[in-house]
Amino acid sequence: MTPRQRALAVLRYQPYDRLPIVHFGFWTETLNKWAAEGHLTKAEAAAWADGNPIDAELSVKLGFDFNWYSAFHPDYGLRPRFESKVIREFPDGTRHILNGDGVVLINRPEAGSIPAEVDHLLKNREAWETLYKHRYAWHPDRVRKGWVRVNDRMARFDEGGADFLRSDRREYLYGLHCGSLYGQIRNVLGVEGSAFLYADDEALFTEIIDTVADLCFQNTKMALESGARFDFAHFWEDICFKNGPLISPPVFAEKVGPHYKRITSLCAEYGLDLVSLDCDGMIDALIPIWLENGVNVMFPIEVGTWNASIRPWREQYGRALRGVGGMNKTVFAHDRAAIDREVTRLKELVALGGYIPCPDHRLAPDAQWNLVRYYCDRMRETFNG
Repeated sequence: MTPRQRALAVLRYQPYDRLPIVHFGFWTETLNKWAAEGHLTKAEAAAWADGNPIDAELSVKLGFDFNWYSAFHPDYGLRPRFESKVIREFPDGTRHILNGDGVVLINRPEAGSIPAEVDHLLKNREAWETLYKHRYAWHPDRVRKGWVRVNDRMARFDEGGADFLRSDRREYLYGLHCGSLYGQIRNVLGVEGSAFLYADDEALFTEIIDTVADLCFQNTKMALESGARFDFAHFWEDICFKNGPLISPPVFAEKVGPHYKRITSLCAEYGLDLVSLDCDGMIDALIPIWLENGVNVMFPIEVGTWNASIRPWREQYGRALRGVGGMNKTVFAHDRAAIDREVTRLKELVALGGYIPCPDHRLAPDAQWNLVRYYCDRMRETFNG
């Protein structure tokens, strides 16, 4: 079996010869550190991207089968984006910078964490009508074949043919990114802004969601109609934190749920029975809404401070829910004993079926190259069928 066939078999509860060993990419700082250690070149570190040829080579070196986050990405964001510019500078070097989403961020020298937000251009209907609405307009060139970035184990990009991804020739999985139905809205409004907008102008809140969702639907529809054949559909959200969602679940169910259903139903017409969703944080309160609307693969299952796991979800929702993730990547900063314990913990979860362990996020700079390789070796030894 190929890695692609194994992954599909696991998630469909079908027989397979061994468990695929997958990852979710790397921090830039991690790649730079490994390049300094001689495991790859600086040029390779700079050229890396999810699913591209460098990613495939790096996967082989480490012992992974493939990167789960390999997908075709139509453009579902603001277009054009806002011009990034400095709004204000301070004596200590701190700057307020307007980013491409129209959000003013605090930029501090040497800061490595996510920057704080101090202002947002999207505050009311006037801003929506004049600054944002036209930037979410759909156009066919949002779905360009030239954006397909695949390595030799996926498929060669055929410039002249509509069927530019032939699934029967692929060794690796390749997904269709269907967009973000609320996460990108949260990005431009901010957490507080989105909450206040729902209370202050529900009609505008709904219109923004409907506009963004229709753009995602049109992108998905054109990609599917192109003749390309994908292995799974995928969404990105990141709308939860360590204690739960950043939006009221009933509001999410009412305003966003139907749009998920519309897109996942379209995907089902093209044979995409697996729909993956990337959302950080404690997602438990939103899981039933996603399941009801066609999303059935949770990713990356953050272990975090709340010890997320597929086990309680499976107990509650049954085999309809699948998962990719849930491997505690912090062990890569410790030792082989820590990795052995983590692999042992994962055995019981894999036995549930419909689950592929994967580091629960990008590998951080504290990850040791040799320990990552040891993990891949141990996983292959443990789950070799």
